[in-house]
Amino acid sequence: MTIALRYAAYSDVGCLREGNEDSGYAGQHLLAVADGMGGYAGGEVASSIAISSIRQLDTQDDPRAEEMAEVLQRAVERANESLAIRIRQEPQLENMGTTLTAMLWSGSQVALIHIGDSRAYLLRGPRFEQITHDHTLVQTLVDEGKITEEEVATHPQRSLILRALDGKTPVDPDISISKAKVGDRYLLCSDGLSGVVSKKTIHETLVAETDPRGAAKKLIELAIRGGGPDNITAVVADVIETDTDREGPTGASQTVGAADQRDESTGPNETSPARRAQELRGTGGDTAELDPVREDLPQQEPGQAYGAPHEERPHDTRDDYDAPPSRGGDAEPEYRTRSWWPIVVVFVVVVALVAGGGYYFGRQYVESQFYVGLSPNGETVSVYQGIDTDIAGISLSDEVETTDLQVSSLSDADQELLRNTITVDDRDDATRVVGELEEAADGGASNESTTGGADRGTETGESG
Repeated sequence: MTIALRYAAYSDVGCLREGNEDSGYAGQHLLAVADGMGGYAGGEVASSIAISSIRQLDTQDDPRAEEMAEVLQRAVERANESLAIRIRQEPQLENMGTTLTAMLWSGSQVALIHIGDSRAYLLRGPRFEQITHDHTLVQTLVDEGKITEEEVATHPQRSLILRALDGKTPVDPDISISKAKVGDRYLLCSDGLSGVVSKKTIHETLVAETDPRGAAKKLIELAIRGGGPDNITAVVADVIETDTDREGPTGASQTVGAADQRDESTGPNETSPARRAQELRGTGGDTAELDPVREDLPQQEPGQAYGAPHEERPHDTRDDYDAPPSRGGDAEPEYRTRSWWPIVVVFVVVVALVAGGGYYFGRQYVESQFYVGLSPNGETVSVYQGIDTDIAGISLSDEVETTDLQVSSLSDADQELLRNTITVDDRDDATRVVGELEEAADGGASNESTTGGADRGTETGESG
């Protein structure tokens, strides 16, 4: 029995993105999806490099089953090295990175390699399952029992991925080997599909659409109907038996998305005669040419899951990636550069306005206050404008009038009042208070003079 693949690959920019950072590939020996991220077109470059590096495996002879995992690992490491070289050549791309989910075929043996949050699904008879594990923060929280599956869709950090190809850190993918069966249907997709269309709806669509081309196109239509907040890529492949299948396998490879639009050759095999011949036969392209989306499909709000809520994913606790990037439709990651400067500018302006307003009104209040107190040398009475206090060594009052009224001429009670300061309503009120203190001082002096004369008369009389 000879088995082969009948497949279709499509990629669409979605409804909100300006460019397509996804890349996809489908061939008789290789299926792959990469979701790029990073500013300055970095996502397009990263996913294109990843697909250009790994698709060379489709031109080679089938590896032995025991070598498949090692072959895939080396190909992904070469892709990571290519990213590193490109970053050294163009430092502005240092924040770029990409997910990668790929399947290498050798007869019925399948090697699956996966890093990031793109996904692979398997439909085998009535059974439908996700066969990759998301390398995301929220999936780790689910694995640890800290949040539920239902909370994933609304978690503020649902877009944070923990592992990716970035050209700066060692490659740490998941690798597994399995055996395909005739009748199996595989789906590889970016999170622009799996994050919008529910697992239940994906399952129903793969069952309902008998042809891989129709299934892939329908899934992308559903993601667009769900708002299409991110780029959308889908690769659907059926395992067939060439001896009995009347339609037969797909004859040409397909490259879609950013990798179909960019030339990111990464090795000698990319320009070999076999490669050029294969690309002449290939039928790449983007799903901008898809048939119009049917109007009878229900409308969805952007970012809302299409169909039933998210269902269970496989559990497999993974190590955290050191500098986790964020990605997705509502949180630009930090592979995908986020524009923080408008927020910073607004914050600075608000703080400046609050501080300026506080200073202005505070100053107005301080300048409206007056009090009478001791002069700086403590010997005379002065009038002050402001408040009798200081902040960080800065006085909040100024001496605006110095009088000749001696403090020593006042009663003990008035001196105590002056030491504690006498608050007045305004400058005129301060003048009035000073006048009253002068009158009190003059009255005290007159009394002292009269008393003193009487005492002296008494003394004189006694003496006589």
